[in-house]
Amino acid sequence: MSRRRKPMHERRKAARRRMRFVDLTLRDAHQCLWSTRMTTALMAPILGTLDRVGYDAINVLGGAVFDVCVRYLRENPWRRVELLCERLATPVDALTRGQSLYTFELFPDDIVELNSRVLAGLGVKILTAYDALNDNRNIESALRSGKAAGMKVNGWMTYTLSPVHTDAYYVERTRELLALGVDYMCVKDPTGLLTPERGGTLFPALAAAARGVPLQLHSHCQSGLAPEVYSVAMQAGFEYAYTALEPLGNGASLPTTQDIRRRALALGLGCRLDERAMGEASDYFDWLCASEGQPRGEVARYDPALYEHQIPGGMISNLRTQLKILRLEHRLPEIMEEATRVRRDLGYPIVVSPFAQYIITQAVLNVVQGERYRTIPDEIRKYASGYYGRLAAQPSGEFLDRLDLKQKDIVTERPAAHIEPWLPRLRARLGVRASDEDILLHAFYDEGLVAALRDPAPECRARTTPLHELVRWLGERRDIERARIRFAGTEISFAA
Repeated sequence: MSRRRKPMHERRKAARRRMRFVDLTLRDAHQCLWSTRMTTALMAPILGTLDRVGYDAINVLGGAVFDVCVRYLRENPWRRVELLCERLATPVDALTRGQSLYTFELFPDDIVELNSRVLAGLGVKILTAYDALNDNRNIESALRSGKAAGMKVNGWMTYTLSPVHTDAYYVERTRELLALGVDYMCVKDPTGLLTPERGGTLFPALAAAARGVPLQLHSHCQSGLAPEVYSVAMQAGFEYAYTALEPLGNGASLPTTQDIRRRALALGLGCRLDERAMGEASDYFDWLCASEGQPRGEVARYDPALYEHQIPGGMISNLRTQLKILRLEHRLPEIMEEATRVRRDLGYPIVVSPFAQYIITQAVLNVVQGERYRTIPDEIRKYASGYYGRLAAQPSGEFLDRLDLKQKDIVTERPAAHIEPWLPRLRARLGVRASDEDILLHAFYDEGLVAALRDPAPECRARTTPLHELVRWLGERRDIERARIRFAGTEISFAA
């Protein structure tokens, strides 16, 4: 679709603006494409190159990263954050799920506040927080304590589609974030549901409401429309783009840094990213895909069904696998249709963790048991009672009739207000020698998982490197007498 060329004075005004970038290659990109399996050792060799790219921030931590480090990689997540903060000159950003931090459980304010102090002590410069229900009461404690610890704070609002998630709804969330004193605010689109048309109305409304606080866009490519949506956001005045370097962009991941940089320049925006450094870093990650046997991101095909069920692609794949084990794979289409109805019945919760899992679980039960809401999991009862936060809309009568929720069980206060402090109990149990980091790990996990992290951290060194592979290959060749390698500003000559 052709666009009308802007008048000269508008192009000159746009040229004075600079588009800024936040890198997600070390966090959300491999979370989406590699099931969060990039280790610290695989990250370490490329950190200097990432610094040269010219990002305004590099996001390195989120709920899934923290959890996978502990449960599957047996890495201490605090040591990863510490190492990355030490080796990166670019400001490091850490993401939490607000009052839930890195898990699905709600924690008391004293745990949330201690987490902020620990992150700041490790060198994190920007603390980002969001709530899965967009109940900003659930990020108050994180933002307040993050500022008190000396970090800049970033409030996210999660995008979804429903009759109640209107432009006016998001303008109100923007005003709430302003009242919380955020340094930045972001539209988080975890399933790639935004369209250029919706961005054309939503983004200008948010820019007007933000009153000069920098706006960011974080949208995934599951629908294939995210790059175009980023163009609309840049035209509306958004100043930051979350991206991932090739080949870890696209698909379920974010748009590629290279693509959004080209679009920013085409719109007349300034951009300080170093193209050569981007190329070097992308070559490294391309090599990692090959050496680790991990997939590269591919441009997604547009799927209109996504706008009905809104289930992230990774979750659909996991569900298909689980149904296959139970010999119920043939019922997947029924379950996906039922998930759409369940979400409507529950008052349109956003399809992100943990509510995406709750919706799918209820849909499976409804289909397999042959009776809707014959069984309602405790987590969904807690959600409906307001335990996790304020619902976007009233649940359906059919659901409420089966739920039989008593008035005395309905929670209207801030969710964390009904949780007693944990630190006195944890400090008494673990003793005075326990560090703040250990106290938090014991708050999140049982002793068995924490004990596995007590061994010395592995050397943050890749098993091999592209240069090592090339030198070894040259050494094995008998038909090459002389060779010269230029690498990272250094020249090496070989002779037989």
